[in-house]
Amino acid sequence: MDVRDGPERGAPVSEAASRQNLLLLTQLRWIAAGGQVATILFVHVVLRIPLPLGWMGLVILLLLGLNLLSLWRWRQDWPVSNNELLAQFLMDVAALTAQLYLSGGATNPFISLFLLQIILSAVLLEAWSAWVLVGITSLCFLALMGETFPLDRPPGQTIGGSHLQIEGMFICFALAAGLLVFFINKINGNLRLRDRRLADLRQQASEEEHIVRMGLLASGAAHELGTPLATLSVILNDWRQMPSFRSDPDIAQEMADMQGELDRCKAIVTGILLSSGEARGEQVVRTTVRAFLDDLVSEWRLRRAPSHVVYDNGFVPDQPIWSDLALKQVIQSLFDNAFEASPRWIGITARRQDEQLVLTVRDRGPGFSEIMLSEFGKPYRSSKNRAGSGLGLFLVVNVMRKLGGAVAAGNRAEGGAEVTLTLPLRRLSVEGTHGS
Repeated sequence: MDVRDGPERGAPVSEAASRQNLLLLTQLRWIAAGGQVATILFVHVVLRIPLPLGWMGLVILLLLGLNLLSLWRWRQDWPVSNNELLAQFLMDVAALTAQLYLSGGATNPFISLFLLQIILSAVLLEAWSAWVLVGITSLCFLALMGETFPLDRPPGQTIGGSHLQIEGMFICFALAAGLLVFFINKINGNLRLRDRRLADLRQQASEEEHIVRMGLLASGAAHELGTPLATLSVILNDWRQMPSFRSDPDIAQEMADMQGELDRCKAIVTGILLSSGEARGEQVVRTTVRAFLDDLVSEWRLRRAPSHVVYDNGFVPDQPIWSDLALKQVIQSLFDNAFEASPRWIGITARRQDEQLVLTVRDRGPGFSEIMLSEFGKPYRSSKNRAGSGLGLFLVVNVMRKLGGAVAAGNRAEGGAEVTLTLPLRRLSVEGTHGS
């Protein structure tokens, strides 16, 4: 997932809201077209008031065509702007004005539907756009107070001042009220969804900032540790050359163990520096998914010496990739967590699912608590009661997110925990940009 800083970070959220608003307008237009058809038929057939059906039908057809175009537009990738939404409102106002012109003008009780357009525009559009719509609807109202399309009403039947006017006003009120409640609730739902998305982005930004601070701290510590480790290596090498130490097998063995642990510390420091980007170009290695996983598991086995590991590498067909040190470290961190929870048994399964690598790590430990599962991947959330615990899973989740993958955790029915990594192969593929 590509998460950007600054104003660009909120852009996808605003774009999603605008697209949902366009969809709401499209839904409103379907309802408007259906309501117009029902009203025209009722007035023409039941009330026997002749209407210019040809012209009114043409307006409805134009509305339906606009809706089909809007649905096609909604499926496109480019963002929906405020001006585009304003244009949609203006076309709806034009259609309503045309229908009112053809059916009585300002005396038509449905003229108050202009208010529905204004209220929705005040919620969905920028302030200046809503005021533009207020001005245009006011002009349309004034125009409808003048000459309109002549209606051939039956003798003695009028609309203004009769019970038909009151009934029409009631129907218009009920329709507008129902539509407002429905669409305002929809709009509020979109706003809540946007707020949740923004909260997730803020949380993600905070976590990434935390990782940057940790990386800088680790890189600085690695640099500082390099000199004393080199000094200890020189001193230990001098001791191994001294006859008094060489003649004692026990001391010689202890010094060999010390040298091994010292080499391990130096390898850890080198790994930290490589993870921070230093000397990365020298360490990029072309390999395959199967070889990468086999080497990774083999190296971890030698380092931790677990009692029993069930390893099933079912990734077929194989694929060339660039080895990724960060990915290697987070996977081994998962192995370490499983080993600490279940030293006697660990299950590791790798498989290919379409264009993704799916790696599952299982153990027979106590599993995750409900709180751990609800806060999985957050820093310092761990069942281990010691300072600094919980950072391993936090790094796993964030590194996988940076690589475009995902992490899922759960408890096994037979006992123990299960963590599954899902990673798109394109992020590691030699044909992609990762290794270039």
